[in-house]
Amino acid sequence: MSSYTLSQKYLSSRGGSYDCTFEEVVLQGLASDGGLFLPHAIPLMGEVPDDWTNWSFEELAYQIFSKYISPSEIPPEDLKEIVRKSYSKSVFRSPDVTPLVTLDEEKQLYLLELFHGPTFAFKDVALQLLGNLFEYFLLRRNQGKSGAQREHLTAIGATSGDTGSAAIYGLRGKQDLSVMIMFPKGRVSPVQEAQMTSVLDDNVHNLAVDGSFDDCQDFVKALFGDAGINQTHKLAAVNSINWARILAQITYYFHSYASLIKSGKIMSSSKIRFVVPTGNFGDILAGYFAKCMGLPIEKLVIATNENDILHRFWKTGYYEKKPVHGREAIGGLPEDGVKADEDGVKGTLSPAMDILVSSNFERLLWFLAFQVHSLGTIEQQRKIAGQRVKGWLEELKSNGGFGVQHQLLQAAKIDFESERVSDKETLATIRDIHSTETPAAKEGRSQGTTSIAKHGRYILDPHSAVGVAAALRSIERAPPPETLHIALATAHPAKFSSAVTEALEEKEKGFRFEDVLPEQFVGLEKLPRRVTDFKKSDGLEGLKALIRSRVASREAP
Repeated sequence: MSSYTLSQKYLSSRGGSYDCTFEEVVLQGLASDGGLFLPHAIPLMGEVPDDWTNWSFEELAYQIFSKYISPSEIPPEDLKEIVRKSYSKSVFRSPDVTPLVTLDEEKQLYLLELFHGPTFAFKDVALQLLGNLFEYFLLRRNQGKSGAQREHLTAIGATSGDTGSAAIYGLRGKQDLSVMIMFPKGRVSPVQEAQMTSVLDDNVHNLAVDGSFDDCQDFVKALFGDAGINQTHKLAAVNSINWARILAQITYYFHSYASLIKSGKIMSSSKIRFVVPTGNFGDILAGYFAKCMGLPIEKLVIATNENDILHRFWKTGYYEKKPVHGREAIGGLPEDGVKADEDGVKGTLSPAMDILVSSNFERLLWFLAFQVHSLGTIEQQRKIAGQRVKGWLEELKSNGGFGVQHQLLQAAKIDFESERVSDKETLATIRDIHSTETPAAKEGRSQGTTSIAKHGRYILDPHSAVGVAAALRSIERAPPPETLHIALATAHPAKFSSAVTEALEEKEKGFRFEDVLPEQFVGLEKLPRRVTDFKKSDGLEGLKALIRSRVASREAP
C-alpha cells in the first residue's frame, strides 16, 4: 500500500471531514458539514521527471491527476486507462482536446477552445472524467455482488445549461448509476435543453424547475444535507462542487501554456493572463490551482456578465446578493450592473453565467483565510480558515451577504482581477470578431475544427464573448509584448442561436446561422424528449418523493 501525500488527502472548507480519500471525495461530492472538499496541500508541478511542456494532453492529465490521487486508490495503469477513455479521439473532435488558436496576433490574444467534446462545451473535459471515475469505483465496489447488494449511485446536478448535457453524456447508460438533472425552465438555450431532454436512456432524468439556477443549486445542496435520502439512494454530485470537476480542468491551463512554448510564441520573460467567463467559479478556480502548482500565470481575470456579484466583491470586499455596497463597483458601460429581478438573478444573453451565488468561491475563500490567518500550527490555521468560511456562508444565508477584512481582499487581488461585461458589449464583441479576418479563422479553415461560419469568419458564443471583451480591457492595462492573454472559449456558438443571431444576422453581410451549425445539431430539436416539470413550491419533500419514484431504491431487504 502506498502512503498518501498531503495533496492526496482531503478536508472540508468548513472545518471538518479531514483525511478523506479521493474515492470518498468523488462519491460524496459534498462534505458532511456542508463544505466543499479541498486537498490538504497543493503540489508543485515541477516535481516531475521530464519537461512537461512536451507532453500530450493525456500525459499532462495523468501527471496532474497522479499528484492528487494515491496509487493505492487507483493504480497507475488504471488511472492511465481512465484518462485514455476520457480524452480519446472517439470522445473529443480535436487531437489536442483543447486547442489554442490566435485571435489577435498584434495584441497577442489567444483563444483556448474548450468546446470540442460531445456536448460542445468546456464541461465535457471534466464530466467525461467524472463519469469514468464513478464507473471505475462502482465496478470495483460491486464486484461479485448481485441484486440489492450492489451499490447504486444517484448523481444529482443543477445546471444553467452546459453542466446538465455534459453530465448526461458522461453518465448515460452506465451500470449502477442514475443521473437526475435540474434546470431552470425557460432559462437555458433551446439547443442546451434539447441536448439534455433528448437523451432517453433509462438512467437519465431531467427536471424543469420553475425558478433560477440558484434555486436548482439550493435543492442540490439541501439533498446532500438530508441523511434519509443519502442513506437510501447514495447521492453523488456532478456539479463543480465535486472536486474531480476542478481537478480535470487544471490540465488545459498547463496544456495551453505548453502550446505557446512549442510554437515559440512566448519568451521566458513574458507574463501570461488567463481570462475566464465565470459563473460558478469552478473553471477559474482550476486556473488558481494551476498557478499554485507553478504555472507562471501573472493574473487570472474574472469575466462576469451583468450578474456581477464576483466583480463587486473584488471592487468592494463585499459578497452580496444585492449591490448594497455596490457604488465602488459601478463602471464600464452605463447599462452595466445588476438590475435584479425578484429572485436576484437577471436573465442575460450568457445564461450559463446567470448565477448569483458561486459555489466554488467558497474554496478560494478557504485558501485566502488560510493565507491571511497564518498564526499557530498548520492544523490551527486550517481550523481557523474553516471557521471563517463557515461564518461567512452562514452570514450569506441569513443576511444575503458578508464583507471580508481589507487584508483578505488584498490577498485576493494578488492573483485575480475582475471585469463585468454587459449584454450590449457582448453583442458588440461577437460582431467585431466576426467582422475581422482573424488568424483563428484561418487556422480553423486549415484544421476543420474551429468555430467558424462557412464564409470563413470566427464566431464567438456569448459566454466566450464576455471573456474576450474582458480580455481586451485587460490588454489595455497590461499590453504586449510584455503580457500575453489567453481567453477561454467555453462553448460552441451553435448552442446559443438567439444571441449569435441577434449580434450578426442584420448587420453582418452574408451571415446565416445555419452556416455555423455542426452536423450533430441538425435535427436535434425534432428528436423525442423526456422531461418532468417540478414546482419550487413542492419543496424538498416533493423532490425527494420524485427521486424515489424515478430512481429504484437500493435499500437492503
